[in-house]
This record gives sequence, C-alpha cells and structure tokens, in this order.
Amino acid sequence: MNHTTTPYSFEFDNRFVSNPILLELFRNMLKSRMIEEKMLILLRQGKISKWFSGIGQEAISVGVTMALQPDEYILPMHRNLGVFTTRKIPLNRLFSQWQGKASGFTKGRDRSFHFGTQEYKIVGMISHLGPQLGVADGIALAHKLRKEAKVTAVFTGEGGTSEGDFHEALNIASVWDLPVLFCVENNGYGLSTPINEQFNCKNIADKGIGYGMEAHIIEGNNVLEVYTKVNEIAKSVRENPRPVLLEFKTFRMRGHEEASGTKYVPDELLNEWATKDPISNYSKFLNDEGILTKDIETYYKDSIQAEIDENLQISYAENSIVSDETNELNDVYYDAVNKLFKDSESKNNIRYIDAVSEGLKQSLEKHDNLIVMGQDIAEYGGVFKITEGFVEQFGKDRIRNTPICESGIVATAMGLSINKMKAVVEMQFSDFVSSGFNPIVNYLAKSYYRWEQNADVVIRLPCGGGVGAGPFHSQTNEAWFTKVPGLKVVYPAFPQDAKGLLIAAINDPNPVMFFEHKALYRNVYQDVSDNYFDIELGIASVIKEGKDVSIITYGMGVHWALEVLEAHKDISVELIDLRTLSPLDTKMIYSSVKKTGKALILQEDTLFGGISSDISALIMENCFEYLDAPVKRVASLETPIPFAKSLENQFLAKSRLEKELLNLLSY
Repeated sequence: MNHTTTPYSFEFDNRFVSNPILLELFRNMLKSRMIEEKMLILLRQGKISKWFSGIGQEAISVGVTMALQPDEYILPMHRNLGVFTTRKIPLNRLFSQWQGKASGFTKGRDRSFHFGTQEYKIVGMISHLGPQLGVADGIALAHKLRKEAKVTAVFTGEGGTSEGDFHEALNIASVWDLPVLFCVENNGYGLSTPINEQFNCKNIADKGIGYGMEAHIIEGNNVLEVYTKVNEIAKSVRENPRPVLLEFKTFRMRGHEEASGTKYVPDELLNEWATKDPISNYSKFLNDEGILTKDIETYYKDSIQAEIDENLQISYAENSIVSDETNELNDVYYDAVNKLFKDSESKNNIRYIDAVSEGLKQSLEKHDNLIVMGQDIAEYGGVFKITEGFVEQFGKDRIRNTPICESGIVATAMGLSINKMKAVVEMQFSDFVSSGFNPIVNYLAKSYYRWEQNADVVIRLPCGGGVGAGPFHSQTNEAWFTKVPGLKVVYPAFPQDAKGLLIAAINDPNPVMFFEHKALYRNVYQDVSDNYFDIELGIASVIKEGKDVSIITYGMGVHWALEVLEAHKDISVELIDLRTLSPLDTKMIYSSVKKTGKALILQEDTLFGGISSDISALIMENCFEYLDAPVKRVASLETPIPFAKSLENQFLAKSRLEKELLNLLSY
C-alpha cells in the first residue's frame, strides 16, 4: 500500500520516498518527543527553568529540516526542538544550554532556544519574534548575490504574523525575489489568544496574495506531506529563487509554556487534535506497511533513551558557570584586530558630505562583499545625494533601493552579516531609526554577547537641527544608542574625521551607529586625504589646547564652541571633540579636566538622559578632587524640536553656550 487515507487521520503518500527516509523521519520525530518528555520531568524537578513544548508539532520541524540541505540555514523558534536534533546537535550541548552551563551555546547568557550555531547553520530566535524573518531575508540575499542555489527556512507562529516585521520581511523577499521559505506554524493560539482574534482572513496562506507570493497550506501533523511538499518546493526555489509562504496547520497540545496551562482550550478541541498526533498516526502507517517493525521501534526507543541518559550525565557533571566580570565585559564586542590605514599627504578641499560619500565609495571598492541599502539611494542617489553615481559603478545588486521598512532592512543587514557579508544601511533621517529600533537594540547589539555572532553592520544617520525641518527631521538621537551595550556610536564633526571614521566603522565587525549632521553636509570644508584611510574608533581629538576650562562636545557642538571661542580669544579653553561616543575616550576627558579644573559638556540633544549626564557623572567620580567648579551641562530645551526659525534658535543649546561658559569661568 503506497497511497491511503484509512485508518489514519491523514493521507500518507510514500510513493516517492525511500524506506530509509521513511524510517529516518519517524526516528527524528520520536527523538524529539522523547527528549521533550524528559525535559518536562526535569522542569518539574527544577533542573531547567522554562520549557516551550512542541509536542504534537514534531512533524513540521523534522520534515522541513530533512527537506533542506545540511548547509542551508534554518531559523527556528522555541517549539522547534526537532530542527536542532535533526541537525544532530550533540545532546549534551543542548542540555547544558537549557541548564545555563558553559558548554551550551550562550555561556549561560540566554536560555531555551535563544541561540544560533554557524556549525549547524541554525540561527536562533529572540523573544521579539519578528526580526528573525528579516534576518532570513538577509541570509537569502547573500546566497542570491553569490549565485548559490540555496534556500533559507524561517519559522514563526500564527501570532507572529500579526507583527509588522512579518509584513516587512515578506514584502522585501517578494520585491527582491529572495529564496526564503516562510514557515508559519498555525497552532491555534498565540499564548491564549485564538486565531480568530489574531487575523480575519480564512488562512494565513491567504496573506501571500497581497505580496504576489506563492503560498501553500500543508497538513502540519503529517510528516510525509511536510517532507515531500517542502522538498519539492525547496528544489524549485533553488532553481528559480523566490519566496514561498507555507502555512502548516497544526495544534499546540500543551501551554504556550508549561506555566501557562491549557485551561482556555475547549476539551473537545484538545481531544480532536489528540487523534491527529503526528507520531502515533505515522508509526501505525509504517507498521501497517511493514516498514517499521516492533523490533526496529524498540531499538529506536532504547538507543534514543540511552543517548539521552548518557548526555544528561555529561551535562550534570559539568560545573556551574563561575561569574567572571572580565569575561562578561570582553564578550560584549567582537574583538577583531583591524589593520590601520594611514592617511596620505595628498589632500583635496572638500565638503563634509563629499567626505562621507568618498569614504563609502572607497569602502565599496575595498570590500566586494559590502552591500549598501536604503530608501532612494540607487538612481536617485539618496535624499542628500551621498550615493549619487554609485549605481553606475557598483550596480543595483550592491546599491539597493529598499521599501519603506526600517525594521525589516536592519534585520536584513543582520542576515547579510550572518552569511559572510557586510552591510551599510542609510536611514533617510536619523529620526526614522525609531521604526528600526527593535532589531538594532535587541538583535544587532546582543548577538555577539549571546552566541558569538557578530553584526557587521553600519547604520548611517543624517541628523540634527538648525535647518528648520521640525520635530521629525531634526533630532540628534544618539543617546538612544549610547546606553545599549554592544553598539558603537560615532559622531564626527569634520570632513577628514567623517571619512576616516566611516571607513573604520565599515571595517569594524561590530554594529556601528554613524551620525552625520545634516547642517554640516554642505557648510563645512576641509582638506581631506584622498586615499583609503581610517581613524581608530574610541579616540577623541583635541581641537584647541587651553588651561582655564575644558569644553567637551561632538558633532555640531564643536562648531558652536569654535564660534564662541572666536569671539572670546582671551579665554584659554581646551576644546575636546569626542568623535566617538561609544566607546568613549575617558582617558582624554579625565586628562583635560585634571589640567583645567573646570568642565563644560555641550550637546545638541535635549538635556535629561543625554550623554552629557553620563560624562558629568564620570568626571565627578574620577576627577572630583581636581575640580574648581561644578561640572556644567549645556543642552537643548526639553521640548520636541520646533519648526519656526526663532523657536528653533531658542531651542538649540547654541543659544545658551556663551552665557554658561562665562558663568563657569567666573565661578
């Protein structure tokens, strides 16, 4: 019998699947189920802290994973244990991961399935579910650009399809014809919220129509249907790259996580789906076909149980992690030694905007794996024309116009990095980075600390006021990011620094937020080295030496300070341009303040919560005995940035700088 509908809950069609594959599908599902059953016992014993059960959904994880090639990336979620076990990750490492031990994948820094491993081509989830969909786009884009016939599979649940990241990722994949399988496990409930309160269409697959995307509905509890259909689709996508939306109909037989329970689920629904258990139905089919014998099944169970017991003992024997502050701090950033490229004596007098453009162009010439993405950056050249002419030189594969979807594009950049590429993302205005905030602070910033995956991504942010652009095009929002461990923040004031620091940021394998003040673009000129050179991140610059007071600032603040000092040439001021806000050059700050005894910290950002507050605190903690006056902070008004020129002038810190400096000097 090869094609039958009775007496099972599904139609099993094994006409095109060999017996060894049929048995491997069963063994992989069984292994996942037996591990879960053991973990539920350990959870009750307090030996693991949390568990998200995939019991009843094993067919999806196992079928999809077996349909993919071993070197194709999979991005699973917390109910996809079968992905990890089918990829043959050593069980002792999984068990140690769940116990927070060192031989797990996150050194005790994250739990559950919140991890990835390049060795097994698995990219783990974060609790903010949506970004991993865009990460899959980036991984697939890298394959497509290298003309590699590979697919990427990414999982989400029916609840995750309500997130904006889902729509952004599908739209990007569709517009760019990316070879991504978007695997949606429709298991009936997002925690306790049923699907009729999540979306109003009949099927999740129907959403594919809106993106011009091929979509399929697959019986998620039928491992043969999952494997054969995904295998067929994956082969087609490798030959003809495109995204495909796959809805797997299934059910979650236990709570969202074990503490949640299932009281909100009607008993008749649980009973109905219990009859559709993927393992019992499939094993009965294999037995009836004479493919799975009692002896084989007994052997599988015994060998799996022995593997579980043996690897649990290995994990139990491992010592608990010993806290080491140095190790923790050293693992926030990927510590790569970059070669420093010296600036040349040959220079051209160019504008700030030209220096940024030149640094980006020379970086594209240097790194053939560098991709630049942003709204209107291709033929149009970007709203500030920084990438004008780039398409003609580098082509649209590398200079990519994006849809208006900041979150999805930041996640795509992360995926490019995972798949051995470099990415620069241009935010049209720094204000718009709020729409991409989640993947920046929760994915890019934390991935290296969590599972040693660096984010080789630079986010360029045209920022700042003084141009009458109002509340949504004038913010200087660097303080949103200086607080986040794992991000580097750069904010140059001069063209030479803008070019050298941008090249350094692109060479740095960590995520870098690169702020460029719009009002400086076409108003500041400087002799800039014409070669490919970089300036080390984290090193401040002394613009003027002095002995009476230290002014510590960055970006437009440097130019405001120079303007005031030009009117007060009798004052001996040491002017420090920070250039990089994270990492911060505290050594130079302390040295200057100890010399002058007075410190004024100037920022264009509003006062409360800005970086000047932290610098002030650092000075008080480390230089208190050298101070002859309280540390003074000068910043913009505690309001959104107004449009009218008179209101904006009053808002900006520049209007108060001279008065506050003179008051500090006379203290």
